[in-house]
Amino acid sequence: MIEFFIPMKKIPTVTHQQKKVRVIRGKPQFYEPNELKETREMFMELLAPYAPEEPMDGPLRLTTKWLFPKIKGTTNGQYKHTKPDTDNLVKLLKDCMERTGFYVNDSRVASEIIEKFWADTVGIYVRLENL
Repeated sequence: MIEFFIPMKKIPTVTHQQKKVRVIRGKPQFYEPNELKETREMFMELLAPYAPEEPMDGPLRLTTKWLFPKIKGTTNGQYKHTKPDTDNLVKLLKDCMERTGFYVNDSRVASEIIEKFWADTVGIYVRLENL
C-alpha cells in the first residue's frame, strides 16, 4: 500500500479532456494547451517522491480525496458537490501516476474512491492498494 498527502495552495482544475485540436494541411493535430502541460509537469514532480521502486501490477484500488480551500458558507470536511467533476479531476492524476511508475497501466485500477471536500488544509490525499 502507498499512502500520502500532497499539500497545495490551490487544487488544479484543468482536466485531461481539455486537449485542443487544430487542422494542419487538412489533418487534425491534437495538442495540450500550456495550462494542461504545466499541470501535468507539476503533478509528475509532486508524485515522484512517493513512487514505488517497482510499478504495482494486478487489481488495484485508488482512493483520492481532493481538499479544496473553504469558501464562505462552507465548513472544514464538508463534501464539495460543485464542479469540477470527480472523474475529470482524477484522470490527469491517474495518467501522471502511471508515467511516474506507480502502476504498470492505469487500467489496473479496478476500484476508485474519489471524494471532494471543503477544507482548511488544501491538497490531495492519495492511497493506492492491492485488491
